[in-house]
Amino acid sequence: MSPVFPMLTVLSMFYYMCLRRRARTATRGEMNSRRAIESNTRALPINVEIVQYAKEVLDFSSHYGSENSMSYTMWNLAGIPNVYPSSGDFTQTAVFRTYGTWWDHCPSARLPFKRTPPTFCSQDYVELAFEEPVYPTAVHILETYHPGAVVRILACSANPYSQNPPAEVRRLLQASHSTVRWEILWSEAPTKVNGPQARQFTPCIKQINFPTNLIRLEVNSSLLDYYTELDAVVLHGVKERPVLSLKTSMIDMNDIDEDEDEEKYGCGMDTLNKQFSIVNLREWPTNGYFDKLPYELIQLILSHLTVPDLCRLAQTCKLLYQHCCDPLQYIHLSLQPYWARINDTSLEYLQTRCTLIQWLNLSWTGNRGAISVSGFSRFLKVCGSELVRLELSCGHFLNETCLEVITEMCPNLQELNLSSCDKIPPQAFNHIAKVGSLKRLILYRTKVEQTALLSILNFCSELQHLSLGSCVMIEDYDLIASMMGAKCKKLRSLDLWRCKNITESGIAELASGCQLLEELDLGWCPTLQSSTGCFTNLARKLPNLQKLFLTANRSVCDTDIEELAANCTHLRQLDILGTRMVSPASLRKLLESCKDLSLLDVSFCSQIDNRVVLELNANFPNVFIKKSFTQ
Repeated sequence: MSPVFPMLTVLSMFYYMCLRRRARTATRGEMNSRRAIESNTRALPINVEIVQYAKEVLDFSSHYGSENSMSYTMWNLAGIPNVYPSSGDFTQTAVFRTYGTWWDHCPSARLPFKRTPPTFCSQDYVELAFEEPVYPTAVHILETYHPGAVVRILACSANPYSQNPPAEVRRLLQASHSTVRWEILWSEAPTKVNGPQARQFTPCIKQINFPTNLIRLEVNSSLLDYYTELDAVVLHGVKERPVLSLKTSMIDMNDIDEDEDEEKYGCGMDTLNKQFSIVNLREWPTNGYFDKLPYELIQLILSHLTVPDLCRLAQTCKLLYQHCCDPLQYIHLSLQPYWARINDTSLEYLQTRCTLIQWLNLSWTGNRGAISVSGFSRFLKVCGSELVRLELSCGHFLNETCLEVITEMCPNLQELNLSSCDKIPPQAFNHIAKVGSLKRLILYRTKVEQTALLSILNFCSELQHLSLGSCVMIEDYDLIASMMGAKCKKLRSLDLWRCKNITESGIAELASGCQLLEELDLGWCPTLQSSTGCFTNLARKLPNLQKLFLTANRSVCDTDIEELAANCTHLRQLDILGTRMVSPASLRKLLESCKDLSLLDVSFCSQIDNRVVLELNANFPNVFIKKSFTQ
């Protein structure tokens, strides 16, 4: 027989095997979970796809709405759509607190942390629980206004409704030495979407090897022209593990990049912790040209690396290990980009490197048992003495013990962010009064109560920036404003977003005592009435105002706008959404007088129609005039 025939036979068999492989696995985009998949001559049971809306909103970083209502809150993401496919500004949707870059260009803006990896751009998040754990095949996000904010979708191994994970999840957690595993289903840099119209966003997600009923959306609104609005999230999945994710004897070329993605974006804690704890180092006779470089120059070069890159570089040789572990490399440290990978072990490994740390960002970290109170306390006892800035936004592990440790171990602290730390009990905030050096305090969406806040204001007279937005436990904001006016003479920015009971009396005390104020947010404060002269008083007493939000105050009138035009000529941002009493003429006076004005929100202002907005835009092209719509 000719040698050609055996070769043809081998090729035929290989071709047949490829066809069988394709028939059994399909491609990533073609998998149909309702289809029975043949295995040899026996058909497996049909793996029916389950479609479910979010059952519950478990956690989120911020929202536009109130803590005591449903309008514009994250809780609107639970259940079936309320608005879709309609487009526009609807109160029944979920809306985050900010959009664009406006909040980065006001007096309260904070300096960014260096070494933030370019792959991490998330600004806000929301976590959703679904009824049934499934292997996800698709995620549909119904966006009804200014879409394009979602930048990451993650799945969690934890089941919010069960304490007993399935066997495959237990194996994964044991292998990674962790209690919870997060896997990124999809990630992409922010992109500009043309037009504010509604859409169903369905990115191509990757398959994971555990079932989930906990999905997390992370957003970045920096490219948006206005607030994004989300209506619902739909999770598609199957109960049985898809064939594509099963181990086979043949290699799927589409899977080759997965290890690289895990390295680049992976959420496993074990990888990062191993990098923190490298012991075995290579022995080299020399360190090449690095031996000739000044120590300071090597330090400067390494200062551009992210934390994981520093840990990887430390594995190369003893010289670079010494540089990578130098506490001077960790003066400013943000662990927020690695929130899913940080636990007690991570903090323990970092302790020796962070003895000189001044800025620390632990926002979003430690939840679901990843960081314990004892682990956090041990870290601060070693590394807290030089801390000046501490970011702990959405740290749900924090309790009274943690605040007590912060105030005792961080005597030089000037900035403390406890935004959305809603698990801290009200009485715990009394400890903050011990930190008399505080210049910035963010208590947005916390349970701080009146007595504790009065004590803080009394002893922290150096405060320059204070956020009390959506603090629902405060009973008398007039008393709080009076204390600010008496004690906080250096205050430059104040956020009173959605405080329900401040009146003209409190505003008068505030304006008289805090005349350095450059930023004031009185959005959704319904007890303020223009007829009392409170807004006129503000304009006359606070000439340095650069940002003023009077959102949803229907009593704001032409007199108030004219007083702002006459007295607050440095004004850059003004929000008068919802007023019925402001005319085009007063807005023209404002725009002519306030040459630095760049943002003006006149949404739902009944006298300011689209024709007026177009005219003002033409005459004042440097001002972004916002007017939302409802279809």
